[in-house]
Amino acid sequence: MTTVERLPAALARRIALGAQGFAEPRPAGSVGIRQLRRTAERLAVVQIDSVNVLSRSHYLPFFSRLGPYQRSDLDAVSNRRHDVFEYWAHEASFLPARLHPQLRWRMAAAEQEAWGSMTRVQRERPEYVAALLARVRADGPIRASQLQEERPNRPGSMWNWHAGKAALEYLFFTGALTARGRTAGFERVYDLPERVLPRAVVEAPTPERPDAVRELVRTAARALGVATETDLRDYFRLSPVDARTAIAELADAGELRPVEVVGWGRPAWLDPQARRPRWIRARALLSPFDSLVWERPRVERVFGFRYRLEIYTPAVKRVHGYYVLPFLLGDRLVARVDLKADRQAGVLRVQSAFAEPGVDVPEVAVALAAELRLMAGWLALEQVVVHERGDLAAALATAVSGGGAPG
Repeated sequence: MTTVERLPAALARRIALGAQGFAEPRPAGSVGIRQLRRTAERLAVVQIDSVNVLSRSHYLPFFSRLGPYQRSDLDAVSNRRHDVFEYWAHEASFLPARLHPQLRWRMAAAEQEAWGSMTRVQRERPEYVAALLARVRADGPIRASQLQEERPNRPGSMWNWHAGKAALEYLFFTGALTARGRTAGFERVYDLPERVLPRAVVEAPTPERPDAVRELVRTAARALGVATETDLRDYFRLSPVDARTAIAELADAGELRPVEVVGWGRPAWLDPQARRPRWIRARALLSPFDSLVWERPRVERVFGFRYRLEIYTPAVKRVHGYYVLPFLLGDRLVARVDLKADRQAGVLRVQSAFAEPGVDVPEVAVALAAELRLMAGWLALEQVVVHERGDLAAALATAVSGGGAPG
């Protein structure tokens, strides 16, 4: 009979943070491509989002873990070197190029896995889709805005794609096209995989679906450290049947270990190679789409932190703000701040600041002020301005005005 280890909740939290890269100090010197590649490999999935009120979301997880770096270096990792590629994993994401073969089963199952206008355009206008692929093959990379197509009249829809965009997205989903990069306006540039991805990746054999899913679950387990079945499944948005089968196989092979985490109330799985840090001394602002916090039930289970993104909530009904980032201090989420980069004024605006119950407010304010100054410098903003909203705002404003070198 397998012995199930019992993990204290605090240890499980430290394991999770260690797996996500928060057990190590930030680099003392400049951060280069090597550290960015290592972080991308550790996280495996870096979610992409178009909201730019503070920064494009995919830049933030690297800042959270490494501190200031040249964003052009991260662009080089994706747009020039192609150490990572874009695909649908946990939403639209950057992933290490080695995972491309492991997602080809999803590409092959586009009719079942894709949605809405993508599959509709293929069913209704297959000749148009084929002609578009032929055009890219003959003429090179293309953007959806280059196509002379009329947008459908669906006010308020975030997926208000014209037929050309839907066709390109279908080809992208099937793997017939991939992303060569993004324009300055964040528009995806489509091209053939063989002209973009490393040759070794393109020529790598395609694994059977069960083998591929097993590798995705293995990768998720390394990125999470300790996780429930739902956590492991959610990382790459796998089906329950696929995930359960892979988890059972990995457990039988000794690559996942069953554990009971105090207070979680459900079975969990531990990566046997996961570090067990004695302490975490992190200080980080987290994107709402960071892999540490994107699954809200896990955040509540691991940190006791109830987190909801309010971007799509009417302004008058928002509790904490529009673009709210949790603040990690040590091994706890201790506060949340609604941030905006006012680029015209050169100001990082803290539009609201709220402390979690029971925290040392002066200590949190000082640490958060230092992190905000560091972020402002990274974003080439000249100062931090704290507005009055929130129970942490007054203490934070005092700490920010106290100055001092960024930590």
